[in-house]
Amino acid sequence: MRFDLTDMRLFLTVVERGSLTKGAESMNLALASVSERISGMESSLGAQLLERNRRGVTTTPAGDALVRHARLILDQVEQMRGELRSYGTGLRGRIRLLSNTAGLAAFLPPRLGRFLVAYPDLSIDLYERPSAEIARAILEGRADLGIVAYHTGLAALQTHVIAQDQLVAVVSETHRISDHQSIAFADVVDEPFVGVADAALEAYLGERAARLGRQIYYRIQLRRIENIAMMIESGVGIAILPEASAKDVSHLGLTIVPLRDSWALRQLHLCARDFSALTPHAGLLAQQLMEPKVAIS
Repeated sequence: MRFDLTDMRLFLTVVERGSLTKGAESMNLALASVSERISGMESSLGAQLLERNRRGVTTTPAGDALVRHARLILDQVEQMRGELRSYGTGLRGRIRLLSNTAGLAAFLPPRLGRFLVAYPDLSIDLYERPSAEIARAILEGRADLGIVAYHTGLAALQTHVIAQDQLVAVVSETHRISDHQSIAFADVVDEPFVGVADAALEAYLGERAARLGRQIYYRIQLRRIENIAMMIESGVGIAILPEASAKDVSHLGLTIVPLRDSWALRQLHLCARDFSALTPHAGLLAQQLMEPKVAIS
């Protein structure tokens, strides 16, 4: 087997973006180079990893298996780097924390800031992941704590409800739904979207669109909420965001319309394999995050 960590990152990027072209753009590589690397992986493994079609790519059963193993390997490499950095910098403890988009949008920043100030010898490795992937990582021991949405299968984990998160549609003041009190996702899923680049929320919305037999059309995806707001105000498209993120830019001439689907009001859970078995420093962080339960708004 002759492929390396770069090949695995490239493969995951192609799968997550849904096409070789978008994967190449994300990795700043030529399309021909990406295609050659994927073909080389398939040749090395002796199995087809991707099904190519006019709409992009989908994984084969062998590709699904590689996705699972590649994520595990890359997460372990990041964990190793984090632990080794702690030796070089003299840090006395690191906590591995994974969070979905909603947790990162408003819940975590102030609490993590207070925690790090209170415990100057501790550091946190924080990564954004989809909720389902976070649950798997906790079960496999690749992270200490995770913040996930209620829809994730959590039966094998210990959990504590820490917040509620409302998803909203953000539109321009002249948009056709700007005067609505609420809206169903099905009524806006065919609109052109402005998305958050590389956010776990997009995977969640994509899954909900697929259940309706639809696919979200992103005209552009950006990293900064302020830039997304500018695109919405200009009429480029709409966005679906956690309410807290939307309120940060509501002064820019935008309208916030809550989604009335039951899945759009999400409970956020703090999860661990066993809270009583956490390391002392991870236990301290868990205590801070569990008090008190809040609404993200």
